[in-house]
Amino acid sequence: MAPEKDEGDLRHLKPVGDNIGWHLLRTTYLFQSRWHNLRQDRVILPNGQEIDFTYQEHSGFVLVVPMVSDDEVALIRSYRYPVDAWSWEVPAGGLGTKPGESPEDVARDELAEEIGGIIHGELVSLGSFFGAVGTSDAVGHFFLAWDVRFEVTPHRECTEFMQVHVKPYREALSMVSREELRDAQSALALFLSRPYILDRQLLSHHPLER
Repeated sequence: MAPEKDEGDLRHLKPVGDNIGWHLLRTTYLFQSRWHNLRQDRVILPNGQEIDFTYQEHSGFVLVVPMVSDDEVALIRSYRYPVDAWSWEVPAGGLGTKPGESPEDVARDELAEEIGGIIHGELVSLGSFFGAVGTSDAVGHFFLAWDVRFEVTPHRECTEFMQVHVKPYREALSMVSREELRDAQSALALFLSRPYILDRQLLSHHPLER
């Protein structure tokens, strides 16, 4: 039997919804793991209709744009089983397997584990954004890492089948425009980092064009 919570201790979980008439009656967990939960809420809508709303509860994740020089970024090419395709991405990882660690610490861990990278420069926060607001409560924490050096042996999970490629940053952006890099979160991370890269590029011999 899936664990269930009844009305009474639930209203505080969705205060904005409750204020506009989304009345939460009960919550059932159809699946639970350390990575994510599949949650089903019984809800009365403002028009009086009663529905089941199912979505993913997620502990959050990090994405890191690893700059190995002022104009070169390390990308990974990873096989992704859900879409059965090779995917160009920036290094990323979930917070659920590392309870108690800050997003910054997880970002450093993921760089070491996925590409063997150690940050010798600054780790810059690019902000936090919802990953898929219609189906999940996952929040992504985006970072830019300067002066990443390949100094340790990657220690990947059994499902992580990937290759590491160093690309000019300009080329990485072009890969998004050509729909060669199709992971939306990685694309967002690259574009969020652009103003910071531009500041550095303006001091170099080959500035990134505005």
